[in-house]
Amino acid sequence: MEAHRLMGFNLLMNQHRFLETGGEKIAVIGIENWGERKFSKYGNLDKAYAGTEEAPVKLLLSHDPSHWDSQVRPLYPDIDIAFAGHTHGFQFGVEIGNVKWSPSQYAYKQWAGLYQEGSQYLYVNRGFGYLGYPGRIGMPPELTIIELKRG
Repeated sequence: MEAHRLMGFNLLMNQHRFLETGGEKIAVIGIENWGERKFSKYGNLDKAYAGTEEAPVKLLLSHDPSHWDSQVRPLYPDIDIAFAGHTHGFQFGVEIGNVKWSPSQYAYKQWAGLYQEGSQYLYVNRGFGYLGYPGRIGMPPELTIIELKRG
């Protein structure tokens, strides 16, 4: 956390911030890790969400994509989009045209890209780094730009 602070990042540790543009408010909600499986559940979405109820647009930063189906969608239907990572696409896979495969899909329902259920979205980024093997095969690092438009 100190390294991030020194780089000028404002980590949202079970907190939220508001962005305003053109008189409109967007709530950016960030939680500590919350994983459905063996991973720690430090994240407290109740705490981070509190005070954002009136914001017309809510974005959630939650590291583990399993959080979306387990807690976000059933309990927070007004969170418009969640952003996650965690899987790294297992650093291995194939993506050719409409064919997208990785061993990651056997461990995670949502493992890379954009997903939608009803009016809610989840974007899972494959990230830059690695875990274990210091490389990637068919699963390049990813930097994503998401543009929000008025609907």
